[in-house]
Amino acid sequence: MTIIQKIEDLLTDPLSHKGYGIVRVKLSGEQRPTLQIMIERLDGEGIIVDDCATASYTIAALLDVEDLIKSQYVLEVSSPGLDRPLVKIADYKKFVGKDVTVKTAQAFNNRKNFSGKLESAEETAITITLDAPSAAEEALVKIEYANIRSARLKAIV
Repeated sequence: MTIIQKIEDLLTDPLSHKGYGIVRVKLSGEQRPTLQIMIERLDGEGIIVDDCATASYTIAALLDVEDLIKSQYVLEVSSPGLDRPLVKIADYKKFVGKDVTVKTAQAFNNRKNFSGKLESAEETAITITLDAPSAAEEALVKIEYANIRSARLKAIV
Protein backbone atom coordinates (compact mmCIF):
# COMPACT_ATOMS: atom_id res chain seq x y z
CA MET A 1 0.00 0.00 0.00
CA THR A 2 1.42 3.39 -0.99
CA ILE A 3 1.67 6.37 1.35
CA ILE A 4 -1.13 8.06 -0.66
CA GLN A 5 -3.41 5.04 -0.14
CA LYS A 6 -2.60 4.97 3.57
CA ILE A 7 -3.43 8.67 3.88
CA GLU A 8 -6.71 8.22 1.99
CA ASP A 9 -7.66 5.24 4.14
CA LEU A 10 -6.88 7.17 7.33
CA LEU A 11 -8.87 10.26 6.32
CA THR A 12 -11.88 8.93 4.40
CA ASP A 13 -14.17 8.01 7.32
CA PRO A 14 -13.37 10.97 9.62
CA LEU A 15 -13.87 13.45 6.76
CA SER A 16 -17.05 11.67 5.66
CA HIS A 17 -18.47 12.09 9.18
CA LYS A 18 -17.87 15.83 8.82
CA GLY A 19 -19.62 15.89 5.43
CA TYR A 20 -16.59 15.83 3.10
CA GLY A 21 -15.26 13.46 0.48
CA ILE A 22 -11.71 13.18 -0.83
CA VAL A 23 -11.29 14.02 -4.50
CA ARG A 24 -7.53 13.59 -4.70
CA VAL A 25 -4.46 13.21 -2.49
CA LYS A 26 -1.11 14.27 -3.91
CA LEU A 27 2.32 14.33 -2.25
CA SER A 28 5.13 16.21 -4.00
CA GLY A 29 8.61 17.48 -3.21
CA GLU A 30 11.45 15.89 -1.31
CA GLN A 31 13.14 18.42 1.02
CA ARG A 32 9.88 19.67 2.55
CA PRO A 33 7.06 17.77 0.87
CA THR A 34 3.68 19.30 0.14
CA LEU A 35 0.62 17.19 0.85
CA GLN A 36 -2.28 18.42 -1.28
CA ILE A 37 -5.73 17.14 -0.37
CA MET A 38 -8.65 18.15 -2.55
CA ILE A 39 -12.06 17.82 -0.89
CA GLU A 40 -15.71 18.14 -1.88
CA ARG A 41 -18.88 18.43 0.15
CA LEU A 42 -20.97 15.28 0.21
CA ASP A 43 -24.18 17.35 0.03
CA GLY A 44 -23.12 18.67 -3.39
CA GLU A 45 -22.74 22.28 -2.25
CA GLY A 46 -19.60 24.23 -3.16
CA ILE A 47 -16.59 24.28 -0.87
CA ILE A 48 -15.91 27.52 1.03
CA VAL A 49 -12.86 28.58 3.02
CA ASP A 50 -14.45 27.47 6.31
CA ASP A 51 -14.85 23.96 4.89
CA CYS A 52 -11.15 23.82 4.01
CA ALA A 53 -10.24 25.04 7.50
CA THR A 54 -12.48 22.46 9.20
CA ALA A 55 -11.10 19.64 7.06
CA SER A 56 -7.53 20.89 7.54
CA TYR A 57 -7.78 20.72 11.35
CA THR A 58 -9.14 17.17 11.16
CA ILE A 59 -6.50 16.07 8.65
CA ALA A 60 -3.60 17.64 10.56
CA ALA A 61 -4.68 16.05 13.85
CA LEU A 62 -5.01 12.58 12.31
CA LEU A 63 -1.72 12.79 10.43
CA ASP A 64 0.11 14.01 13.54
CA VAL A 65 -1.14 11.01 15.53
CA GLU A 66 -0.44 8.42 12.83
CA ASP A 67 2.86 10.02 11.70
CA LEU A 68 2.59 8.66 8.14
CA ILE A 69 4.85 11.38 6.75
CA LYS A 70 8.13 11.17 8.65
CA SER A 71 9.52 14.60 7.73
CA GLN A 72 8.05 18.08 8.07
CA TYR A 73 5.55 18.82 5.34
CA VAL A 74 3.20 21.53 4.12
CA LEU A 75 -0.51 20.66 4.19
CA GLU A 76 -2.75 22.22 1.53
CA VAL A 77 -6.49 21.56 1.61
CA SER A 78 -8.49 22.88 -1.33
CA SER A 79 -11.68 22.60 -3.34
CA PRO A 80 -11.67 20.83 -6.69
CA GLY A 81 -12.55 24.08 -8.47
CA LEU A 82 -14.70 24.54 -11.55
CA ASP A 83 -12.49 22.27 -13.63
CA ARG A 84 -12.67 19.41 -11.12
CA PRO A 85 -10.32 16.51 -11.83
CA LEU A 86 -11.83 13.10 -12.46
CA VAL A 87 -9.68 10.61 -10.58
CA LYS A 88 -11.73 7.55 -9.63
CA ILE A 89 -14.17 5.48 -11.69
CA ALA A 90 -16.91 6.76 -9.35
CA ASP A 91 -16.00 10.33 -10.42
CA TYR A 92 -16.58 9.49 -14.08
CA LYS A 93 -19.89 7.78 -13.29
CA LYS A 94 -21.02 10.76 -11.20
CA PHE A 95 -20.41 13.22 -14.04
CA VAL A 96 -21.86 11.32 -17.02
CA GLY A 97 -23.57 13.91 -19.21
CA LYS A 98 -21.08 16.67 -18.37
CA ASP A 99 -18.44 18.22 -20.64
CA VAL A 100 -14.90 16.96 -20.02
CA THR A 101 -11.35 17.24 -21.29
CA VAL A 102 -9.20 14.12 -21.33
CA LYS A 103 -5.47 13.70 -21.94
CA THR A 104 -4.24 10.23 -22.82
CA ALA A 105 -0.85 8.63 -22.25
CA GLN A 106 -0.79 6.98 -25.68
CA ALA A 107 -2.02 8.64 -28.85
CA PHE A 108 -5.49 7.49 -29.82
CA ASN A 109 -6.88 8.41 -33.27
CA ASN A 110 -3.60 10.32 -33.80
CA ARG A 111 -4.17 12.61 -30.81
CA LYS A 112 -3.79 12.74 -27.05
CA ASN A 113 -6.25 15.53 -26.15
CA PHE A 114 -10.00 15.00 -26.27
CA SER A 115 -12.85 17.34 -25.42
CA GLY A 116 -16.54 16.55 -25.37
CA LYS A 117 -19.54 15.18 -23.51
CA LEU A 118 -18.99 12.21 -21.20
CA GLU A 119 -21.58 9.73 -22.46
CA SER A 120 -20.80 6.71 -20.29
CA ALA A 121 -18.41 5.40 -17.66
CA GLU A 122 -18.03 1.63 -17.54
CA GLU A 123 -15.68 -0.50 -15.44
CA THR A 124 -12.76 -0.30 -17.91
CA ALA A 125 -13.44 2.70 -20.16
CA ILE A 126 -15.32 5.91 -20.79
CA THR A 127 -17.14 7.02 -23.92
CA ILE A 128 -17.07 10.64 -25.09
CA THR A 129 -18.92 12.46 -27.88
CA LEU A 130 -16.23 14.76 -29.27
CA ASP A 131 -16.89 18.49 -29.56
CA ALA A 132 -15.13 18.81 -32.89
CA PRO A 133 -14.19 15.49 -34.48
CA SER A 134 -12.02 15.64 -37.58
CA ALA A 135 -13.48 14.40 -40.85
CA ALA A 136 -11.49 11.18 -40.44
CA GLU A 137 -12.68 10.27 -36.93
CA GLU A 138 -15.87 9.08 -35.32
CA ALA A 139 -17.71 11.55 -33.08
CA LEU A 140 -18.03 8.89 -30.36
CA VAL A 141 -14.75 7.60 -28.87
CA LYS A 142 -14.06 5.01 -26.21
CA ILE A 143 -10.99 5.56 -24.01
CA GLU A 144 -9.68 2.94 -21.60
CA TYR A 145 -8.99 4.18 -18.05
CA ALA A 146 -5.49 2.70 -18.31
CA ASN A 147 -4.75 5.17 -21.13
CA ILE A 148 -6.06 8.28 -19.31
CA ARG A 149 -3.27 10.54 -18.06
CA SER A 150 -5.67 13.18 -16.73
CA ALA A 151 -9.32 14.15 -17.03
CA ARG A 152 -11.24 17.19 -15.85
CA LEU A 153 -14.68 18.70 -16.02
CA LYS A 154 -14.79 21.64 -18.39
CA ALA A 155 -15.19 24.85 -16.43
CA ILE A 156 -18.43 26.62 -17.26
CA VAL A 157 -18.25 30.32 -16.45
